[in-house]
Amino acid sequence: MRLILLGAPGAGKGTQAEFITAKLGIPSISTGNLLRNAMSHGTELGNQVKEAMEGGHLVSDELVLQLVRERISQPDCQKGMIFDGFPRTLAQAEALDKIMKVDMALFIHVDDEVIIKRMGGRRTCPECQTTYHVESHPPKREGICDKCGAKLGVRDDDRPEVVRERLSVYHKQTEPIVNYYKNKGLLRTVEGAGAVEETSARVAEALGVQI
Repeated sequence: MRLILLGAPGAGKGTQAEFITAKLGIPSISTGNLLRNAMSHGTELGNQVKEAMEGGHLVSDELVLQLVRERISQPDCQKGMIFDGFPRTLAQAEALDKIMKVDMALFIHVDDEVIIKRMGGRRTCPECQTTYHVESHPPKREGICDKCGAKLGVRDDDRPEVVRERLSVYHKQTEPIVNYYKNKGLLRTVEGAGAVEETSARVAEALGVQI
């Protein structure tokens, strides 16, 4: 299955991508990770990405699509893949259609105020990047990472004022993609509020798989 995972920042896309990967045995592809990997390996494409980012510029759609094209050609994508956080714009969605056939766009819907509260309770380990939540997924020791023992903190982009700005950008730039896939008859919507397990059950139902 070639799946697009849609939803606002903090809607739980990463968590559900892990769940789907475990169920379907297909890789989750994050363009953020693709960009970082390209830079770390020092390829020609990676150097172009690094030059753009160090210059304070957005990485062009052309470069992102080249990275995507390379990634989906790898053997672990033969059965399909999940795109988490891509496409971000209509232009990217239209360009992706020229590269591959999308089977489904799964939209995780969560109201803005729920997201602001959810992300305000998120705590991240600065060392290993493991994420916790003060209510739904607290560490065993308050403020301390279970995996490496580092002190947990709040990322700048999880602060309420920053989250509101990120949501504003999302509604303007990315939300139209929901309508794009809806008009193509590929959209499935699941409610992402509530417990993670409840959302996973709805995701499984939308995908037609057993939990």
